[in-house]
Amino acid sequence: MIQGLLLAAGAGRRMGMPKALVRDESGEPWLLRGVATLREGGCPQVTVVLGAAADEAVALLDGAGVDVVVAPDWAEGMGASLRAGLGSLGSGVEAVLVSLVDLPDVSADVVRRVLDAEVDNGVLRRAAYDGRPGHPVLLGRAHWPGVNASATGDRGARDYLAGSAVTLVECGDLATGHDRDTP
Repeated sequence: MIQGLLLAAGAGRRMGMPKALVRDESGEPWLLRGVATLREGGCPQVTVVLGAAADEAVALLDGAGVDVVVAPDWAEGMGASLRAGLGSLGSGVEAVLVSLVDLPDVSADVVRRVLDAEVDNGVLRRAAYDGRPGHPVLLGRAHWPGVNASATGDRGARDYLAGSAVTLVECGDLATGHDRDTP
């Protein structure tokens, strides 16, 4: 089974508010857009990792049918959120597709493309945008111990991925993959 993991715990200092609470121009919360993107792309089950303003973000997710994990050490950075999310997944999950809440142009088509090949517990794939590695990242369960060991600060799985044989899936024709850090 593949599970979606949406990281949305940060305080969003440059944004001026936690990114889990940001809404797009139409008023849709980024949080709900991120969940829908993962689901529509092929992840029937989604876990959302929260931290800053967790209570307010949980209210936005009411009725969304997602699992919610609050990372107690979220202020340490993305690594803490990733560890909390991976640690919450059940034994039946073979791979997890990790995405970030602040990727407004990453669509379900990007998710589908990253998932569009055999998935097993050894898979290690990530989206690339004009050759530049980005998110989402597909991590087979066999990689989780290494990711957990290296996930510190705001680097997430970056160090682990840099030292591993990752299959890049070009998605530059579908999105830019740029995150939004400012309003």
